[in-house]
Amino acid sequence: MAHTRRSFIAKSFQGAALGIALPSFWPVEAVASAFVQSPTILDLHKVIPNPVIIKSIDFVKTEGELFLITTSVDGTRGITMANFRMPNLLSLLHGLIIPNFIGKDARDIEKLLDEVFLNNSNYKYGGMSFWNCVGHVEISIFDLLGKIANKPVNQLLGKVLRNEVPVYLSSLTRETSPQEEVENLAKRMEITGVKAVKFKVGGRMSNPPEMHKRSLELIPLIRKVLGDDVTLYADANGSYTVKEGIEIGKRLQDQHVAIFEEPCFFERYEDNKAVADALSLKVAGGEQDTSLPRFEWIIKNKGLDVLQPDLYYNGGFIRCLKVAQLAARHGLEVAPHSPKTDPLAAPMLHFTSVIPNLVGFQEVNGYKDPGSSYYNPPFDYFGGNLKVPVGPGLGVEYDEGIWNDIQIL
Repeated sequence: MAHTRRSFIAKSFQGAALGIALPSFWPVEAVASAFVQSPTILDLHKVIPNPVIIKSIDFVKTEGELFLITTSVDGTRGITMANFRMPNLLSLLHGLIIPNFIGKDARDIEKLLDEVFLNNSNYKYGGMSFWNCVGHVEISIFDLLGKIANKPVNQLLGKVLRNEVPVYLSSLTRETSPQEEVENLAKRMEITGVKAVKFKVGGRMSNPPEMHKRSLELIPLIRKVLGDDVTLYADANGSYTVKEGIEIGKRLQDQHVAIFEEPCFFERYEDNKAVADALSLKVAGGEQDTSLPRFEWIIKNKGLDVLQPDLYYNGGFIRCLKVAQLAARHGLEVAPHSPKTDPLAAPMLHFTSVIPNLVGFQEVNGYKDPGSSYYNPPFDYFGGNLKVPVGPGLGVEYDEGIWNDIQIL
């Protein structure tokens, strides 16, 4: 059954079956087998005729949040909010990453990504820690380039296919009882108007008896209480063996769950493939992965049905576009990992707006009072959709006053 389903998915991306043409920057030959020093996929020199020389890259704290700011010699700033993993990675950022970009032309970002990986044997540091640092720099550079070109980032990346994306509410806890979990999700759905949710199964990289019992109770209960019209996703965070993953997966199938995320430890690629092959629902993963050759193995071997590269963890727009491009060629879908509802969501939104093989709903968690923010847009998903920011660069405007009192880290 899984093979029949996968054959159908693959055919749906061939020709014009979707009614959507692949963007012009996705030629068939664009992805090199090694994924290292592969052909460029964007012509930024054509969009921005004059050099954009990087003067400085700073990591700062203000308003209780972290930011990475890239400034060009003309004073234009590219800004991205930073994720919570960065404070532990600052020695990598300052020692190995930033020096490779200072004084360089930001339009050569694809070349610079190759160089930062290879220079000084930086590849020996390869992994999420390294690429998360690079991702912040790359994303801030695209914000800079967009501002200079007076274009939103998605217009630099390719043909814009959508201006908003539907979202699902993600539960990040396993500490609730099944009854509490369903009540919490139902309340959040009522407040926000969102019609899709993701819940946790297993124990996160383990499956102790009490967590297994919780999962067995939660799976049928969540469908019974929320109803047949709600789209359900489940996330195991690598909790299961192949046998356990298949058993839980079949229970999820019985309740018409649409996507089963990370059934097995993410580095056990063949285990996750075995679970995917045995099930008819879609199996997703990839948020932890930062090796493009490993993404290539997953894609070419149909190790997953849905790829979930993280825009920050995986090194930015270019590397995630390469994953999405190869996935599309092999009939697979993409749902980038990004559970945020603040400026950290902006890269995900620009990325999802240009890829034709986007799957279903995108993840959000929590909700805030839009009036309490010091940035615009408020990333309001009430009603079930997040809109792609439309201003230059990432499209996020900050109150200028927040930069008057910063701590440089």
